[in-house]
Amino acid sequence: MSPKMLAFHALLAFALVAGAVRESHAASARAIDADVDAALSRFYRTVGGARELVQDAAGVLVFPSVIKAGIGFGGEYGEGALLRHGHTDDYYNMVSASVGFQLGVQARTVIILFMTEEALWDFRRKHGWKVGVDGSVTLVTVGVGGSIDTNQIRRPVIGFILDQKGLMYNLTLEGSKISRIDR
Repeated sequence: MSPKMLAFHALLAFALVAGAVRESHAASARAIDADVDAALSRFYRTVGGARELVQDAAGVLVFPSVIKAGIGFGGEYGEGALLRHGHTDDYYNMVSASVGFQLGVQARTVIILFMTEEALWDFRRKHGWKVGVDGSVTLVTVGVGGSIDTNQIRRPVIGFILDQKGLMYNLTLEGSKISRIDR
């Protein structure tokens, strides 16, 4: 690919992501809370045992809509809330960039469960927590009949990625940066 075409694709990808970010960035605390509640309800319907798992967690970080866009170069952005004992504790955003074969725009829901107080404290003490650097998130897969693989639940930080059809497979959160925001 020529340098001119590479620059064009980078600029186009940036425009797609910037447009998605601008739309997502305008969310108020009330709007984020409503979207978080809807995302958790869908999570409970989609994944057997999810409600009990959330109740056992020290904290639940929910990003109802993470928008991923790219043409060669890409990025993603989403805003969400950290819940403790069913109540919003703080608001966060998730940002990442990528290079490689990619084309289009996709929305997904990301739910991260901190299963221990220590894991939650490690997350909260960082200003800009990077998945894979500051902490590892084990993505949980669902077994036959929609049940959760209990071997993965023993991990201190576990995550789920859902799209409009349900749980998504073979995805990663590595490289995503999660930062506290004011709402």
